[in-house]
Amino acid sequence: MPLLVMKFGGTSVADLARIENAAKKVQAEVARGYDVIVIVSAMSGETNKMVGFVEGTSKLYDAREYDAVVSSGENVTAGLMALRLQEMGIAARSWQGWQVPINTTSAHSSARFVNIPRDNIDAKFAEGFKVAVVAGFQGVSAEGRVTTLGRGGSDTTAVAFAAAFGAERCDIYTDVDGVYTTDPRITNKARKLDKIAFEEMLELASLGAKVLQTRSVELAMRYKVRLRVLSSFEDTDENSGTLVCDEDEIMESKVVSGVAYSRDEAKVTLVRVEDRPGIAAAIFGPLAEAGVNVDMIVQNISEVEVGSVKGATTDMTFSCPTNQVARAQKAMEDAVAAGTITYDGIVVDSDVAKISVVGIGMRSHAGVAATMFKALSKENVNIKVIATSEIKISVLIDRKYMELAVQALHDAFELEKA
Repeated sequence: MPLLVMKFGGTSVADLARIENAAKKVQAEVARGYDVIVIVSAMSGETNKMVGFVEGTSKLYDAREYDAVVSSGENVTAGLMALRLQEMGIAARSWQGWQVPINTTSAHSSARFVNIPRDNIDAKFAEGFKVAVVAGFQGVSAEGRVTTLGRGGSDTTAVAFAAAFGAERCDIYTDVDGVYTTDPRITNKARKLDKIAFEEMLELASLGAKVLQTRSVELAMRYKVRLRVLSSFEDTDENSGTLVCDEDEIMESKVVSGVAYSRDEAKVTLVRVEDRPGIAAAIFGPLAEAGVNVDMIVQNISEVEVGSVKGATTDMTFSCPTNQVARAQKAMEDAVAAGTITYDGIVVDSDVAKISVVGIGMRSHAGVAATMFKALSKENVNIKVIATSEIKISVLIDRKYMELAVQALHDAFELEKA
């Protein structure tokens, strides 16, 4: 039998009525001849509630017990989904992570997959079962303890199962009906994409698009798992949603496929750092050790000092999430105290946003940067930092211009047109 993986997020299974709605979508795929592995998240809000229970019980909690508690929501959903499918006359059973087993590393709350043996689930399909309902977000370590994969881990679970079982496709059901050229809440010209390449989706996910978890897209691209993003709350067919696939499946790509944004960015500048070999490592090593997610990096042209300070100095600028600024400052202060770097001061601008244009067509088309900068200039939007890759151009701008910039770039690249 062909096999399909279907994943339902928290809003899609938020109550019994929505679980029944999701079960009907599974029933429709079984009627089409598929064996189905269903990956479920906890009911909307349940994981946060469990986290609150843990933090209310113990401030310095045992990470192993934390995982045991916060993974419980998925177990409940999996059982309820299996019960609903059984009531519909479908041979189904639920599986917790340790029962499959989903073997992971021992890094509690941020575990990684080791392997997913097929034997147990394949045996049930061979007995005539049509649906395996698996609790997402969780696994089991070599020590036999429950582990969790981090927020958004159910998306990654679904892709991992699709890869392990050679599924025809992995359908991610969520509260939106696909991937859009940009956030429809910012511009009503945003258009749903029929297809998008893995690399484009990975860039959009890492740049702030919330449709898919970044790790799930990385895994899908690695194992060539065809993903489909579609809505739990609409009638769907084989043409619904957005297909995330290899670029070879896309007949002709637009130069730019989408505009992404990240609102909560900060720009940090170390003023007059000594310009010498190894200075970048001396700065970004401690930042990495402190868990600061550095994104854009710019080093100014060196200037030679005179007077009391000798040698060349430079300004080093980088961006990071606003909630990591204090951590970054502490890491730099510790580096100064350790004598590994010196600088005249740190300047922090916590009122910026990152805007990015993404498209695999940029590889073979010139002028994307010029179009982007011209569109922003026309709206009097000043660019603070620029970073590029093969299929992406990102800029930092004042946060108050974020929505204006997104709208201007969407218009400039005519993304409303198919």
